[in-house]
Order: sequence, then structure tokens, then C-alpha cells
Amino acid sequence: MHTVTFDSANGIGRICIANPPVNALSHHVMHGLADGLAQFEADPSLHALLIYCAGKTFVAGADITLFDDPAFDASAFNATLARLEAQPRLVVAALHGTALGGGLELALACHYRVAQSGTRVGLPEVKLGLLPGSLGTQRLPRLIGAGPALEIMLSGKMIDTQEALSCALVDAIRDGTPLDIGMAYTSELLAHNAPPRRLSQVRMPDQVHASAIETALSQAQQQPHYPAKQAIVACVQAAVSEDFETGAAVEANAFKTLLNSPASRALRHLFFAQRVAAKLPQNATSTSGLAVETVGILGAGTMGTGIAMCFLNAGIPTVLVDATAEGLQRGIGLIESTYASNVAKGRLSAEQAQAILQRLTTSLDDTALAECDLVIEAVFENMALKQQVCQRLGHICKPSAIIASNTSTLDVDVLAQATGRPGQVIGMHFFSPAHIMKLLEVVRGEHTAPAVLKTVMDLAKKIGKTAVVSGVCYGFIGNRMAEVYMRETEFLLMEGATPAQIDNAVQALGMAMGPCRMLDMAGIDVGAKTVIEYGKAGGLPPDPSYRAVVQKMFALGRFGQKTGSGYYRYDGRTAHPDPETERIAAEVARAHGIAKRNDISEQEITERLLYPLINEGCKILEEGIAYRASDIDVVWTAGYGFPDYQGGPMFLAEQRGLAHIVQQLEHYARSRGNPYGYWDISPLLQRLAQQQHSFASHNLV
Repeated sequence: MHTVTFDSANGIGRICIANPPVNALSHHVMHGLADGLAQFEADPSLHALLIYCAGKTFVAGADITLFDDPAFDASAFNATLARLEAQPRLVVAALHGTALGGGLELALACHYRVAQSGTRVGLPEVKLGLLPGSLGTQRLPRLIGAGPALEIMLSGKMIDTQEALSCALVDAIRDGTPLDIGMAYTSELLAHNAPPRRLSQVRMPDQVHASAIETALSQAQQQPHYPAKQAIVACVQAAVSEDFETGAAVEANAFKTLLNSPASRALRHLFFAQRVAAKLPQNATSTSGLAVETVGILGAGTMGTGIAMCFLNAGIPTVLVDATAEGLQRGIGLIESTYASNVAKGRLSAEQAQAILQRLTTSLDDTALAECDLVIEAVFENMALKQQVCQRLGHICKPSAIIASNTSTLDVDVLAQATGRPGQVIGMHFFSPAHIMKLLEVVRGEHTAPAVLKTVMDLAKKIGKTAVVSGVCYGFIGNRMAEVYMRETEFLLMEGATPAQIDNAVQALGMAMGPCRMLDMAGIDVGAKTVIEYGKAGGLPPDPSYRAVVQKMFALGRFGQKTGSGYYRYDGRTAHPDPETERIAAEVARAHGIAKRNDISEQEITERLLYPLINEGCKILEEGIAYRASDIDVVWTAGYGFPDYQGGPMFLAEQRGLAHIVQQLEHYARSRGNPYGYWDISPLLQRLAQQQHSFASHNLV
């Protein structure tokens, strides 16, 4: 089957692109477009050319794998676009679904654009660390002005049909199939003798656009880790001040530079990593998922209400149950106030909010969960309590129901056994606030049925989550790695580093928040109780100094931001250095014989926090807890504030060199001592470093 075909009807030539699933611009599509255009040019009896797509969408962008091909060159496609625009006969694009990236640039090269109702358009290349490389930076500003064009390109967001019409990005909106609306609109244009419109010939007066460009440049300069933003502004400046050919050359040079930039390589890695994270083993892929029409949540606290809103927002009827009237009422209040706030901010209409709330049923009786297809327990993180709850759910839920635990660290297999039906049990680790945070760790138990795993992964997509599968271990992927990160944070504190010194070092690396500030915000009491629970389960090393600082803080009632003191002292939400923290850390250090130092460098801080984290990721991969190293990168960038322009910890490790990581781990084992095996190197990491292989060679799925 040809990806691009040409035919004609009623005096109109028609190029149809059919490259499912999203009609991406591949080599075949680009060559097919050039061939179709040649066939149109060879038939002088035709009055116009229509370009449209089969399937669910117009061209939704380029095939991103092309960008990793050293031979990739956009010039041939850009030459085809120039031929399209230069046609003396009308060229019309009929848009539907989404017209993104190179797809929108294709449409901009046409003389007119008609869109099916509901179409969305955008230039999202900035999210890949790139800029529109097929003259989007030159044609779009000439069509809608520098300000609106910069907003579209710098945000990477899609705009809907009405907004596209209001800014003249599309010329008309019609209902019907892409072919029908395209033929009808082209016929209308011909009937009115509409002239070709060529954006390359539009001149832009500098002074009208200067303010928008200046503002955009100032904002882009504040994000130096995303060089594509400044490059986009520079290209738009060229569109305003130079002729089209000069602007095109500026864009081509900038695109080539960005394509090889570390930020773009990292962002493209994450683009593919997020998509491959949904890939499951054959036994789950080949099975049919289960129907989930109603969801039950047990526990109306902050997590439970946030989880409930995830499903309510997706249009799924949800039952919320709590053991006390006070707790349930507080949960209902949280949900209602969230939607009221969204209405006040214009994110929802009052009618939309009311429709969402009507999907919510609440009860103090847990038997209200009996007919739900999925029931998620979101009670306090305590093994004995969760076992009791899971046993009860195993008794009251219907036989076909999936029972999920929102635990962040506890053994899902133990909880599964408590239900009496372990095949129906899975972990769903939401991140707080659950209705906002994108990451969802889906924890497959030893006995979790493949159909259950597939159902929950499919459901995660429906509720807008970035889902990653984890096996069962303490803390799963993210929190298990965070544990070693916090371990070294505390040892550094005891050795004399200040919270600000530690936080500033990792924030300079690009982390959204340092470990001390992060734990203050999450709650030191929460962190300490997790360590205590892990100790009860026998998971802590025989080291009395292990996480001793957080436990001391907890004992002193310094719970972080919510109590006004933790690692920092708080004035509202503003953190200030607190000498008392240094005194406490020094006291704990003396009790455990840890000597104070005054030579702790920023490099040591970042390496001691980051390299054990990477090493733990290798152990997770080796144990089969994660299917792929890239899954670990998704977890850390989507849920833990790891900078996306670094690609995630495992990607960063490969960029720095696995042999270098091993060398530094060995260095710290010698310099800091290793009586408890904290610096033991993962055999997988050691082997890959010696063989100079990448993590991809160890993918399990």
C-alpha cells in the first residue's frame, strides 16, 4: 500500500497521505508528496490541489526516529514545500484530528487551510529541544504575527480550531470528512477566484513586533538549559527583520545545531522512553483487558480524594468511602473546593464542575464498594492496617474486581495474600497531589494476572497518567532509589554540610528541589515513619547511624514546613537557614562517631547523591524490578523533579560514561569506608562499563 496517493475529481488534484497511525512524515511520505506534486504539475487541466489525510488525523509531525539518522536532512522536504507554495494554481490543506510540527508546516506552505471541527494544531518541537525546521519559524509569524507565533512555538501547546480561526491560522471550519470539506472549500475558493497566498512573500514591519520579541527573548534567557527557546526567538527576529531566504538560512543553521545538542538528545530520549514504558510482556499484551466502569476508593484523605478526582475527571463514576463521618466530610470538602477553585480560575464552567461532582458517590459503609470494578485502598502507610483493609476488600469486592493498593513502599505481595485472591491485586502508587502529578507506578505482584496488569496500564492512559511498571521491592523504583539519595544526604549533613549547601548543589544540576527542602515539604514525619516501618520489616542495615538525622528530627517534632521547622525554619512557605539543624546534625554525628569536615565540595555532594542512585537503578534493572533503564528515567523525570534536559539518571550516567560512574563509586568506597556495603557496585553496572555497552542491551521487554 502506498503511503501517498494522487488522484483527481471535478478539476481538483488530490494528494492523500495514509501512513497510520498518525500520518507521520517519514522518508516514504516526503518522497510521496514530491511525486504527487509532480503529477499535479504535469496535468494543466486541473484548477487546484487539495492535500488531506486518511485515518484519524492530519500529519501529526515528523517521524522522530529520523532525527537520529546522521544522514537526516530537511532540505528536500523544505524544497517540496517551496514548490507547493509557488504553485500558480490554488493549493488547499484539509485538516482534521491534529496538525502538528511538520504537519502544520506542510499546511502553512499551502495557500489556504480548512479544518474539521475539533481539529487541534501546534508546533511542539520545543518539547524535543528543537525548533520547527521546515520554515515554521518563518511562515507562522508572517501569518499570525510574531507574538502569537512565539507563544505557540515556545509553549509547544496545541490550540483548538476556534482559536486557530480567530488568529487566522486556519481560514474556515467545516463539518464532514476531510475529503468532503476539502473539496467543498476548494470549490468555493475557485468559484470566488481566490488568488494564491504565499506566506514567503509577506513582509513584516519591525516595530510592530519588537515588544513581543523582546519579552520572549528575556523569558527564554531565563531558561538557558533549553537552548531551543532562544533559537526560536532568534529565528522569529530574522523573519521580522530579514527576507524569507535569509530567515530560512537562520532557521536551518539553528535546527542543525539544536539537533546535536545535549538537551535535545535527552528530551528525545524521554519522548521515546515515555512511549515504550507502556510496552508490556507478551503474556499481558496478548490478553484482553477487563472492563472498568466504576472505581471505588477506600480512604478519603489527601491521597484518596486526589485519586478519586483522577477518575472523576476522566468521566468514570467513583465511590469514595471513609471510616469516619469527619474524614469523609473533609474529603468531600477537599474535592468540592478543588473544583470550585477551577471554576473561579476559568478552567471549568460551573456546569462542567457540577457534572463531574455528580459522578461521585460517598459512603461510610465499605460495602458500597462491592460492585466496583476497581477498588483502590488509600489508607495510612502502615502494613498491619493495610493488611486488615486488604483482607476486608477480598471479602466484600465482587470476584471479578481488581483490588489495588496505593502503597508507596510496602510489599504488594503480602497485601495481595491478605485479600485471598492475589491474582486480582496490583499496586497503584500515585504521587501527591494525585490529581495533578503525572507519574503512576503500576506494581505487578508475583501473582498479578496479565489481564489485570494490562487493564490498569490501559486505565492509566485514560486518566492521563504516565505509567511505569515496577516489580515488588521496598519503595518500588522511585522510592527505592530515593532512599539511597536520602541516605547520602544525611551522612553529608552529619559530616558538616548544611541543608542549603546540599540543596543548592543538586539544584545547580537541575533538580527541581533539593532533598532537604523536598522532605520538609513532603513531611519529615512521613519520611521518618517510612524508615521506621522499613526497620520493622527487617530492611534496614545494621548501622545505627542510618537515617539517624530524620529520626531525630521526627522525635523533636520538627516535621518540616507544616510545623514551621524541619531542615529549615519557615516563615509561611519561605525557607530560612536554621542553625538548630546544624546543631542537631552535629549532635547525632558525635553520637555515632562521625567526624566533621570542612572540605565538602559541590562535586562531592552531587556525586554522592547521584551516583549511588544510579547504582541502585542498575540493581533494580538487574533484579527485573524495572523492564528497561529508560523506565527508570521516566519515573525520575515525571515524579521526582529530575531535569528532563538531562534525560533522567540512567541516561545521564551513559552521557558521563558508565566507567566513570564505577570509578567514582570505588573512590567513595575507599575514602568514606564501606562497612555496610553502601558503595558495592552493581554487577550489571560493572559488566556494562567493562564491555562498553549501553543499558539498552539489558532491556527485559
